[in-house]
Order: sequence, then C-alpha cells, then structure tokens
Amino acid sequence: MTIASHNRYWMARSIPCIACLVLVIGCGPKSYKHDADERVYGFVDSRWEPEFGPQANYRITGAAPSANDIDIDQVEQIEKVVVQTGILTIPQAATIALARNRDYHLQKELLYTMTLDMRLIRHSYETRLFGGGTALYSNDGRNERVVVEPNLGFNRLLATGTAIGTTVGARWADILIGLGEHGWTGTFGASVIQPLLRGSDPIVVREPLTQSERNALYQIRTLCRFRKLTIVSVVALYHEALELRVMAQNAARHVEALEVLETRVEPLVVAGRLSNEELAQVRQEILRARDAQILAQKEYERWLDLLKITMGVPPTMEFDLDVQIFESWKTQGIPYPDISLKEAVETALVRRLDLTNSADAVIDAQRAVYVAKDALRPGLNIFARAETRTDGERNVAAGATLDLPLDRVAEQDSYARALVTLNQRLREYDLTADTIRMEVREAHRKLQEAAQRYQVLSEGVRLAEQRVESTLELLSYARVSSRRVLTALEHLYDARNEAADALTDYANATLNFYRDTEVLEVRPDGMWELQAGAVSVARIEGATSN
Repeated sequence: MTIASHNRYWMARSIPCIACLVLVIGCGPKSYKHDADERVYGFVDSRWEPEFGPQANYRITGAAPSANDIDIDQVEQIEKVVVQTGILTIPQAATIALARNRDYHLQKELLYTMTLDMRLIRHSYETRLFGGGTALYSNDGRNERVVVEPNLGFNRLLATGTAIGTTVGARWADILIGLGEHGWTGTFGASVIQPLLRGSDPIVVREPLTQSERNALYQIRTLCRFRKLTIVSVVALYHEALELRVMAQNAARHVEALEVLETRVEPLVVAGRLSNEELAQVRQEILRARDAQILAQKEYERWLDLLKITMGVPPTMEFDLDVQIFESWKTQGIPYPDISLKEAVETALVRRLDLTNSADAVIDAQRAVYVAKDALRPGLNIFARAETRTDGERNVAAGATLDLPLDRVAEQDSYARALVTLNQRLREYDLTADTIRMEVREAHRKLQEAAQRYQVLSEGVRLAEQRVESTLELLSYARVSSRRVLTALEHLYDARNEAADALTDYANATLNFYRDTEVLEVRPDGMWELQAGAVSVARIEGATSN
C-alpha cells in the first residue's frame, strides 16, 4: 500500500469519527430550559424585597414551583369540592383566581422574558468562550491535501471598558500529493483594547446591564402590584354577583309577600269589605314582581359568568355564591379603617410600588443623561495584540486610536433627547404621585359615603318592615286599602335592595381603600389580609333584620 493510499484510508476513517464526536457533544443531556429557569429565578429571588409581599406564585407554568406556590392539584381539588357542594366561597375564588387568572399569568411571563433579556445582556459582560474548527480536503489536480484547524478562546468585557480576547489554535496538514507544510502547527494570540476617555467610565460601560436589571426589578414590583389588583377585582366581582343574588332573593320574598297579601285581600273582597279592583291590582303586582324576579335571576347568572371568566374557569362550571357572607356582615358588623385622610395619603406615597417604579425611572433618566454626555467626549483607545506560533514566528503590535469630537451630531441629538426624557420622567413622577393622592382621597370619600349610606339604609329597612306589619294589621280590620299595603311592600322591597347595594359598595370601597394605600397583602393561598401595623380597624354595625 502506498503512502498516499494509506493516508486516504485513515482520512476516510477519521472524518466519520470526528463527525460522530461533534454530534455527541452537541446532543448532550444538559437541560437548557432548566438552566434558564434557575438563572431567571435566581435573579428574581435576589431582588425580592419584604415590601413586595409573600414570595409566592410568581413562577411561570413549566418552571419548578417555589415552596409557597399554589399547587395545581390543590386547585383542581378545590374545583371538585365547589362542583360537588355547589357553593363557591371567597377564599376558594381567590385561590383559583391566583392559579388560573390569564392576565396574571401574562404578567408572570413578562417577568420571565424581561429577566431573560437581562440575562442575555449580562452575558456580554461575562467570559464568553468560543471554540470550533474546520476540516478541509482539497484536490486541484496537482496538490491533494487534508487540513484540520481547531481553535479555542474567550472574550471578556471588563467594567472599565477593557476588552480582552485570547485564541488558542492549531493546524494539522497532511499533504497527500504535492508540496507544502506537514504536521502540526500551534498558535496563541491575545488582544487588549482599553478606552481612556469616552467609554471608560464604569457607569457608562455597565449602563445596558444596569438598565436591564432595573427593568426586571420594575416588573417584579408590577407583578406584585398586579397580584393585588387581581385579587381585589375578583373579590369585588364576587361581592357584585352576590348582591345580585341577594336581590333575586329579595324579589322572591317580594313575590311571596304579595301572594300572602292576595290570600288576605280575597276574603275581604268576597265579604264586600274591599272592592274587586283592589284584588285585581294585587294580582297585577304579583305578575310584575315575578317578572322582576326573572330579570334579577338572569342578571345574577350573567355576573356569575363574568366572575368565572375573571377567575379563569370555564362558564360551564356550575356553582352558586355563599350568601351567608351578607348575613355575617349584618350580624358581626363590617370593618372600617381607623385612619385619617392625611395618614392614608402619606401611607400610599410611601408604600405604592408603582410610585417607586416612577421614582426609579427618574434616576434612570438622570443616568441616561450622564451616559449621553460621555458620548460627546473624544475617543482615545490604546490597544495591544500578540501572536506566537510553535514554529517560532511571533507578531506583536501596540498602538492608539484617537477619535476627535469633530462630528457629534448624532451624539448631540441623543444628549438633547436624554434631557427631554428626564423632564418627562419628572413630570410623570409628579403625575403619578398626584394621581395616587387623588385615588386615595376618592377611596376615602367612597368609604365614608358607603358607611353612612349603609347605616341610613339599614335603618330604612327596619322602618319599612314595621310599616308593612302595621298596614297588614290594619288591613285585617279593613281600616286601610290594599293599595297602602302594596305601597309598603314596594318600599320594603326597594329598601332591601338599596341596603344590599350599600353593603356591597361599602365592602368594595374598603377593598379599594386598602388597595390604593398599598396596605393590602395577598397571602400565598390567594386570600388577602392587612400588612401588620399598617392600619387599625373598627367595625360599623348595621341593621340585622334585613
């Protein structure tokens, strides 16, 4: 066998082996998704502050849950219990919503993707390895050769703006036919670039990473704020739907009261003590009341479907709401925050996470002005590079590059825009603070208004019930007409509905007040509570007979 044929034989054997080795390395068992999750949530966990609330229910679907997350099996079990019992309680609604609300899932995914973006930018400041190589077979009729050139190296950007790079390479050539170099040749190269003026400040160098980290932090705050908004919206919808259910019950009670009135009026008409017209009017009112009952029931069912969509469950999941919540409010009283308006506004300005984001945005804009100003400076970089080979050859170079600020139109525009953006962020902060003041003041007014209305309307129910009793007694002696009783029953029906509306308004006003002052905290199970020491609570008593 000739030398050429021997080399071709080993070349034919070597190339498939190299290809298989590359495939094995490329198809390793490393889980890149798991690694991405660990890096993302490692950053999130490191930036989570106590004022954000419990560190739970912030991981996306598919990522390993944290210790306090709601377990999906637990949620499915709760849903089975709800279907079996036919009753959905507020704690169950909060747990299901925190696990299934679609908008809340979107906010969690935004946190994940923004942290991924930050991680990508951070990687540009880390040691970045590269490696690979080429294998070449060539035959031009006069020369036939096999050349393999592997290489390995890294690049690194330091906080001072220094860019470092190294490369280790090798070259193996086997000349089958013709002339040329044979065997192995190794090379080592290194380069350094150091800016001295523009781009040398660590603040400027790290600005992309700094801003990306702060963007991810802002989304953590946004997620925590949105978690509270989600729970408040679900509980408020629960209260609204429950009010409609109570109104449907009030309509049913009104129908029953009218039917009782009919049984009392009819004997009096037969006895000639009342006219036939009065009996006809009572029966007409019964029909109107039944129509109102049908409308109230259908309205309740529509709101129930809206609650289901907000929670994230299908509308076909059938259940009713716990009407005993209303009864407990009536008997035990409803909570009233014992806090002055001034204290409420100050608390909100200190605690509100969206205002914290707005304040930090001003700092970002100030830093952007500093970075844009640095770009107007002259550029002066020094560099050095060296390369050495195993055959003794060396190549060393060093020098400097100067960029005079003769044309800085683009940089001037960026600087001017940065100043404008800073002014905008300052105004946005002022607007956010004033909006928060307005929201808290309005929430405080709504709270006082709802509490006062509930007390007044509760007393109205008590008086309406007394009026019905007295007119029915007078009717039994034919001392009043049935029209007086109909009017009293109508007023009682309206009073009960108005009291239910006031009670719902007060419950929702309380939630909105806690939300707007940022003293509301969502527990890992989805239910809410007040932050310790945030505000004291008194109780407003209402009528218990309605």
